[in-house]
Amino acid sequence: MSRYRNLALFLTLAAIWGSAFMAIKAGLAVFPPVLFAAVRYDIAGVLMLGYAWWVLDDPIPRGRDQWASVAVGAVLVIAAYHALLFVGEADDAVTSASASVLVGLSPILTTGFARLFVPQERLEPAGFVGLLLGLAGAVVIANPDPANLLSGGMGAKLLIVAAAASFALGSVLTRWLDTDLPIEAMEGWSMLLGALLMHVVSAGLGESFAGIELNLLAVLSMGYLSILASAVGFLIYFDLLDRLGPIEINLVSYVAPVFAAVSGWLVLDEVVTAETVAGFLLILAGFALLKRRQIASELDRVGVGS
Repeated sequence: MSRYRNLALFLTLAAIWGSAFMAIKAGLAVFPPVLFAAVRYDIAGVLMLGYAWWVLDDPIPRGRDQWASVAVGAVLVIAAYHALLFVGEADDAVTSASASVLVGLSPILTTGFARLFVPQERLEPAGFVGLLLGLAGAVVIANPDPANLLSGGMGAKLLIVAAAASFALGSVLTRWLDTDLPIEAMEGWSMLLGALLMHVVSAGLGESFAGIELNLLAVLSMGYLSILASAVGFLIYFDLLDRLGPIEINLVSYVAPVFAAVSGWLVLDEVVTAETVAGFLLILAGFALLKRRQIASELDRVGVGS
């Protein structure tokens, strides 16, 4: 039963995060990038810490290890990742397609970091092939213009690569520390501390609320990113991180483009192209290689092929 629970949560997370790029782009038309990310996590952090206080007997981290886990989440997973991503996406030369491809590097970077910190997470050669197939599928679905991907805005694109590396390293270190701090508490404290760090960076960049003219789209964007993509999304993420490990959970960046394509078709009347179908098949092949033993075991359990 836990297998199906993990799959359902994984697909839910992919759906939430797969549609977040559209919300980010909408918000960046109104908010300065780092301030936008900081306010997003002000809201999400208050919601999550309030939830932690409600469901936990003791939501306050205790001891050096638990605070270290919170610090890793605040600095790498929240502040560095989102500040770098939002600044990178604010560049007009960076399209949503190219940004999603660059963020898709996270599972490969996670594999590299896992070799250093979590040896049991290492992949066999077939697993590496699966990772590459998944990345290829993400590229095909995003369907970026090669000329636009490789020219212009290179500094912004390198910031997004750095964001993906920060997220990957944070995922591995969180697993490596392996404290008994409940997910709700770690997430809430990490969000609030990460938001505080981003406010400091935002002030240093000279960003302010002056001149911001809110509209309905900006408010909806902030609400979606704060509540669903952040509070709910990271609650699911950290739960699956503990169950699946950093390599497997970061494969969500390969599945998210599928949901981005479907949501674009449903909401924006975007056509589902042959590239989308081909990309999905590549992703499916990648997962089949990565999870070949688990799939074979499940097929044996239900009696397929007997």
